[in-house]
Amino acid sequence: MRRLVLPTVLLLAVLVGAGVASGELSQQGNLKLAFNARIAPIKLPRKKPASVTMQVSGAIHTANGDQPPELRKISIAVNRYGQVSTRGLPVCDSAELEQTTSKGALESCRGSLVGHGRFRAYVKFPGINAVAVTGQALVFNTSKNGRPALALHIYINRPAQVTFVVPFTIRRLKEGTFGTVFTAHIPRIAGSSGYVTNLSLKLFRRYRYHGRERSFLTARCPVPDGVPGAVFTLARGNFVFANGQRLTSTLERTCWAR
Repeated sequence: MRRLVLPTVLLLAVLVGAGVASGELSQQGNLKLAFNARIAPIKLPRKKPASVTMQVSGAIHTANGDQPPELRKISIAVNRYGQVSTRGLPVCDSAELEQTTSKGALESCRGSLVGHGRFRAYVKFPGINAVAVTGQALVFNTSKNGRPALALHIYINRPAQVTFVVPFTIRRLKEGTFGTVFTAHIPRIAGSSGYVTNLSLKLFRRYRYHGRERSFLTARCPVPDGVPGAVFTLARGNFVFANGQRLTSTLERTCWAR
């Protein structure tokens, strides 16, 4: 079975987290990145991973209220004690998501859906000022260059119809605190000036394969017997913006054993 460390997120302007915790804020000059996440249940087995649901949210903004620079690249390294299993889970060809509405994407790839949520963005089209848009965000199990990947699908229906698909490649790490790195190169919205400011996602999928129930996301709390819980480094994210700015953030969280 192909198993990879849990991508405690995929997202556009978002990091990932686990546990019930306050949000995190990273800032460089005028640019700010805020993110938060929760995992349920918050008590997990010490040894055998259990199915989990993860909720993530985040926002990019500036201290003075100016338009933030476009996000161009995300690289997220996550702790190796979470896992994602895709064996037997349908794979959506990302080409099927291009030029589709949210409804169309679900019609084509519903069997590959592993997450959903909401987004807020500002998009500037020729001849008009930047317009705030909100809508549905979908996450699908996919592949890229023959390797496991995730695809974030965003559909904007005004002031023009635009589909925004972001693939996240997955790279395994052999040793260290982090087990997997997820990387995405963010395309420009509608080929023009546009930027996502808020994104929230809920990641969860159970399915059956060869008569057995499986979970897309699992996690455990590997603390010694007699120890109720521990603080650990969950994830480290690097964000690169169009103006050359970079933000690096590390999440510390607590897990509890059951």
